[in-house]
Amino acid sequence: MNTGPQNDWFEKDFYKTLGVSKDASDAEIKKAYRKLARKYHPDANPGDSKAEDKFKELGQAHQVLSDKESREQYDQVRVMGSGARFTGSGGPGGGASGGFDDVFSDLFGGGGRKRTRSPYGGGGGDVPPDLADLLNGFGGSGGYGGGGFGGGYSPPVKGGDIKSNTTLSFTEAINGASVKLNMPGGKPLTVRTPIGVKDGQKIRLAGKGKASPNGGETGDVILTIKVKPHPVFTRDGDNLRMDLPVSFDEAALGAEVKVPTLDGMPVTMKIAPGTPSGRTMRLRGKGVKSKKGTGDLLVTAEIVVPQNLSKDAKEAVESFRTATENEDPRDGLLDKAKAS
Repeated sequence: MNTGPQNDWFEKDFYKTLGVSKDASDAEIKKAYRKLARKYHPDANPGDSKAEDKFKELGQAHQVLSDKESREQYDQVRVMGSGARFTGSGGPGGGASGGFDDVFSDLFGGGGRKRTRSPYGGGGGDVPPDLADLLNGFGGSGGYGGGGFGGGYSPPVKGGDIKSNTTLSFTEAINGASVKLNMPGGKPLTVRTPIGVKDGQKIRLAGKGKASPNGGETGDVILTIKVKPHPVFTRDGDNLRMDLPVSFDEAALGAEVKVPTLDGMPVTMKIAPGTPSGRTMRLRGKGVKSKKGTGDLLVTAEIVVPQNLSKDAKEAVESFRTATENEDPRDGLLDKAKAS
């Protein structure tokens, strides 16, 4: 007779395996299992056979102790069979010295409970119905296959992940926002997005996914963030960028201008005389807040050329051209082109 996994009920202390007391609550057992399963999970210990064996032991202990009926049976076996070992392999009609029949016939021989014949032959050891089912294996639990001891143990598996997505405004992504997700089954899930989340970023919500089919960890929700573009600002890491329209006279003579910020409060910035189009200026502390600090607002000057000049404006520009006719912005350009 192959004594199989049930022999472990005599050999192994599942409470000790999970590090809990014998009177531990279901919640304490579940908490202890999850903590240890994360520590010894094969994905966290690639190539470590000892960790893999430990993970299987944890799964076996949790599967027995997390089910009320199997836990009661395990406790009975541990108390009644203390010190007993299965050494026999009796066949049809033969005795099995030190085997299941000897143990259970001694333990239950004088009781008044309903009894069921053991399917393993031997000297007529009757056992209670629950333990008879126990000896035939856990057909409905998914832990042992078939109807005996030959099936292999299947460790608990993590539940499946649920993929979801949401769209945030540019400001919501920078400051964080509460969003409500529609989950399978109709029950919504409200989550708070991190401050400074980026377009395309994926957020893992641990334990919010599908339930495990056999007592393992619950799966996760994988949330993909889409961020709407802003009409003024773009993001560069923790910095913000914007183009600032500047008139010709402001760029040439210098000026103080109002610059918008993401929080809605404009700030005054100085334009230095002679500022060319494309020059970038920095406003410190007006960017994205993050754990590393707060970024800056990078302002790029964009000189605006008037499209429709009045008569007076046109005369003023012509006067300016006359006054600066000795200045050539393309001086030396042709020579540089030939040299290359």
